[in-house]
Amino acid sequence: MSDFLELLKEFGEVECDIPLSTMTTLRIGGPASYVVYPEDSVSLDALMCLITKHKMPYKVIGKGSNLLCSDKPFHGVVIRLDRFDHYFFMEDTLVAQAGCSIIALAYQAMKNGLSGLEFASGIPATVGGVTFMNAGAYRSSISDVIDGVFIYRNGRYEWLDNRECEFGYRSSIFQRHPDWIIAAVRIRLSPSDTSEIRELMESRRERRMNSQPLNYPSAGSVFRNPDDIPAWKLIEGIGFRGKRIGDAMVSEKHVNFIVNAGNASAEDFLTLVNEIKDQVEQKYQVRLHMEVEKFNW
Repeated sequence: MSDFLELLKEFGEVECDIPLSTMTTLRIGGPASYVVYPEDSVSLDALMCLITKHKMPYKVIGKGSNLLCSDKPFHGVVIRLDRFDHYFFMEDTLVAQAGCSIIALAYQAMKNGLSGLEFASGIPATVGGVTFMNAGAYRSSISDVIDGVFIYRNGRYEWLDNRECEFGYRSSIFQRHPDWIIAAVRIRLSPSDTSEIRELMESRRERRMNSQPLNYPSAGSVFRNPDDIPAWKLIEGIGFRGKRIGDAMVSEKHVNFIVNAGNASAEDFLTLVNEIKDQVEQKYQVRLHMEVEKFNW
């Protein structure tokens, strides 16, 4: 595949045989054959044409904060949109490329006296990642403020409005169309007092520090909350606080987090997930569903 590698280099920086564990916050995952950082939208288009021509599997990864990768090799192309990091404000509208950090944007919005992204100030993800998952916190989601999403599909770029994205609780149309690539978003914000926004963000930062196991690698909340009861209460109810399989461990601090307490394998993590699901269903007749995305299984 040396010829394919040389072609990839035309579109941006390329790395070979890079562990997916280095690209995810959980620090789990086998090696990826190629990791490509396209320089711009034109390079991404050319890259996708090459991948399609060679029928290569591919995966777009942001900060990998909601991803459980298998331990086996991924014989394909990982696309990183780190170079897609431009943004600008137009009055109360923010337009940001997919590779921008949502945390950084939340702070920039605050500095501009614009409210709406406070909930995202602690989510370690890119714009593309939070949009794909419709990520949220504190009863807010990114879909609450998204006006439109700029995507690449079927060989061209186009805007989708909010309704076309079919956002739901931790879901979007993009999860059902992994061949569509989120390139940018347009976000609606509201003018507000900068000091009030800063105070809210700071109080939530302290809350995260006190309630989340930030000293271990994790993928954030593992399970979606059922309609009637938070997932953590169900996990607490089956006595799984501190439960461990290999180096995958239910956090002592927040039981809806499964942390990598050393050198956890993907199988360790998934076995623990399935035990939790089975025990919760047996005791409460509620089937939990993973919020974390599985890849390369």
